Amino acid sequence: MNIPEIIETDRLRLRKPEVADAEAVFTGYAQDPVVTRYLIWLPHKDIGQTRAFISRCLDCWTGDKTFSWVITDKTTSELLGMIEIRLDGHTVNLGYVLKRVCWRKGIMPEAAKAIVDWAMSQREIYRVWAICDVENHASARVLEKVGMQREGIFRRMIMHPTVSDEPRDALCYAIVK
Repeated sequence: MNIPEIIETDRLRLRKPEVADAEAVFTGYAQDPVVTRYLIWLPHKDIGQTRAFISRCLDCWTGDKTFSWVITDKTTSELLGMIEIRLDGHTVNLGYVLKRVCWRKGIMPEAAKAIVDWAMSQREIYRVWAICDVENHASARVLEKVGMQREGIFRRMIMHPTVSDEPRDALCYAIVK
């Protein structure tokens, strides 16, 4: 499968991350405890953690399973967040994060829709899915806006270390062809 390094929408440019993105990722959202509340990692304490994270994202592009894009404003090139897919056979799992000042502006549904549309146009992909914490209503709404349907609840499925030491229930959403 040929994974595009750049995907564009009306307002956004999704592109392969660069080492130089670490500062914008760190200051934009990686250290923000509100943004990272429902993520599987703790807020970054320093820019070094973010640089290591970006390096891991870039290393993944040399494989064939995990691909991340930074989400940027098409006009200003400002880094707004990230979106990632994880390939597993005929399925794609989706994850994303957006800096707080960009919430409620339709940015994440626009970015996620571009990824979902690309994935569903691939002959070998039949399912795109994602999970979110049962209390993360904003993320659930994003998934609904891109055409995913709620399939159920995965009990004690996901760890959110800023919320709890124990696994939490997650909503599962998917779109299939």
